[in-house]
Amino acid sequence: MATRPDYVATQPVSLADVEWIGGTESMVAGAAASALLCALLATALRRWLGWFGAITWTGLLWWLTVIGLVTLVPLAGIDLTVPEAARSGTCSMDYGGPAPDGFWIFSGTQRLLNTALFVPAGALLVLAAARWRIGWVLAPWGLLLLGGYSVSIELVQLEVARIDRACDITDVVDNVTGAAIGFAAGLVPTPLLRPWRRR
Repeated sequence: MATRPDYVATQPVSLADVEWIGGTESMVAGAAASALLCALLATALRRWLGWFGAITWTGLLWWLTVIGLVTLVPLAGIDLTVPEAARSGTCSMDYGGPAPDGFWIFSGTQRLLNTALFVPAGALLVLAAARWRIGWVLAPWGLLLLGGYSVSIELVQLEVARIDRACDITDVVDNVTGAAIGFAAGLVPTPLLRPWRRR
């Protein structure tokens, strides 16, 4: 979720030329709205999945939405004066390169944020999949899908210049590391909860 180097406009920029959409306010609003929708969905799914299954599956869906908001919503806004041609043509392969600080309530370096952001997703994935005995097969595949989700985010950052983000292989490694940590943490309470035996 690295930010790309500042783009230097070749023409004067006025406020009329810039549409500001984004910032932490948009992230919070999006997270709140999606939380409400997921809560309604959990209520609807309770009949088929039970409360445990409904909460874990919709919780996973909500957290994936939060990840998308944090990684794809522009920190300052969408600058319409930035031409799409200004986007970077390649993804940075400088693993472990300079990492900027976090932002807003996310303190620490960006690498720490990238790792921590995927921990809940990994844990919720295990708890959701463990409702069924076949979950021991589904969960590892889900972990691979979380890695694919991270790669997809980086590709969007690469293709869309106006959100002021940059594609970086370090982000993918940190995301997958966080998902794996959450996955391992989710395995700990699973035998005790035995969610497949009761609703």
